[in-house]
Amino acid sequence: MFVKGLSVPQNKQDHAITIIHTLGPKGTNCEKAGRLWLECQGVQGEVFLHGTLEEALIHVKKTEGSALLGCAVYPDLHHIVFKNLTDLELIDSFIMPTYNMVLASREPIELNHDTSIASHPAPVNLAHAISDNISLVNSNSQAAVDCLEGKVDACVTTIKAANEKGLIVIKDFGEVPMCFTIHGRKG
Repeated sequence: MFVKGLSVPQNKQDHAITIIHTLGPKGTNCEKAGRLWLECQGVQGEVFLHGTLEEALIHVKKTEGSALLGCAVYPDLHHIVFKNLTDLELIDSFIMPTYNMVLASREPIELNHDTSIASHPAPVNLAHAISDNISLVNSNSQAAVDCLEGKVDACVTTIKAANEKGLIVIKDFGEVPMCFTIHGRKG
């Protein structure tokens, strides 16, 4: 696996991080990145998953030894950074390939511009290339859940989430080299 930029902790505060709060549900690229970051730091830690990074941020602020893992393409990551300058600081970043991004469905379907597709805002252009009927959701894994529950005809999700939900892969877009950020508590 290609990983670029993972650093060795530079100060004692970094060593104290044993909890990563990030985007869920299970099977997100953020979960994968959080586990990788802890492993590369030599830390036996935990990754807690939340509906949004904004929800995760609340837990980081209240939990000693925790950090927020974000994705550089996460909508409004800039708000998380600049609205929390007194509480958080960017302490690390790294590039890791995502799980393969796929278009998946519950059953074989014929795609057209009316096909309803769930997608996180970050990879939504993959969906727009297929249909004009897009439902935005909070994560790639949530897109798979919505597809499985029949809320949409198809979804843009990770191969991991598609496989875990028993979805059929219609198109495989491959891995995407992605930047992930670690935001630690100040003080």
